[in-house]
Amino acid sequence: MSEYVIVTDSSLDMNAKLVEELGVTVLPLTYTMKGQDYKNWPDHREMDLKTFYQAMREGEVVTTSAINIQEYKDCLGPILASGKDVLLMVFDAAISAGTIQSANLAVEDLREEFPERKILLEDTRCVTAGLYLLLKYATDLQKAGKTMEEVRDWCEEHKYQVCHCFTVEDLAYLRRGGRISATTAVVGGMLNIKPILHTDPDGSLTSIGKVRGRAAALKFLAELVEKHITERDLAVIVHADCLADAEALAANVKERTGVKEVVIGDLGPVIGAHTGPGLVAVVFLGTERKSGQ
Repeated sequence: MSEYVIVTDSSLDMNAKLVEELGVTVLPLTYTMKGQDYKNWPDHREMDLKTFYQAMREGEVVTTSAINIQEYKDCLGPILASGKDVLLMVFDAAISAGTIQSANLAVEDLREEFPERKILLEDTRCVTAGLYLLLKYATDLQKAGKTMEEVRDWCEEHKYQVCHCFTVEDLAYLRRGGRISATTAVVGGMLNIKPILHTDPDGSLTSIGKVRGRAAALKFLAELVEKHITERDLAVIVHADCLADAEALAANVKERTGVKEVVIGDLGPVIGAHTGPGLVAVVFLGTERKSGQ
């Protein structure tokens, strides 16, 4: 069996220690603030998250860009040249069509340059904590001796069971991104309405509930995990500069489900640019995603 490397991008939103434990190669995504480009490394070496989210609270607008073809080739080329194969696991194409397009083009070029090597490309249909969760299972399988094809097939079979459920603090960021209407954002803000959203099988965001107040939103998320979780070894929570809420949700999820481990991570700038500070999300392996679940 040929040795292979799993490569992904920094939208997995876990701290550098957890990423290192996975043993994957991470390509950093890029975000732009005040005309300056920053790489979203797992250790946030170019801008710490407190500074990033405070700037957003003060009104700074952040834009993001996909990994380009050359960046993929610069990362994957040396791995292939060393005699190893590559399983490239990219984040949800429905959220960033440019990511999968660039990956496909880069892979085509590299297959011609390294015809003796294998490159498999997997659109995970996951993002942030969901991508981390899928990678955790994938790397565990790799460490157990599974082939690259077996790992890819497992991910393809189970990726729609990676459930992403979340709430946000300020509806203005979803309105800016076109996820909700301006009227909904204004009325929701006045009434303290908190939407509960999840990712559909096609990767798009769908509202699955509305509650009044932050405490009710966190309780709703825990109830969703209790209702839909099928594998109780791991759940992942990610937050955008609201650690206390993430910890409260983790405690509630543990109490309700008996899940063995709940990992908490920080939402990085690339996804956080579109959701704003205050997002809390919980991800788990559960019943297959459905629209309006």
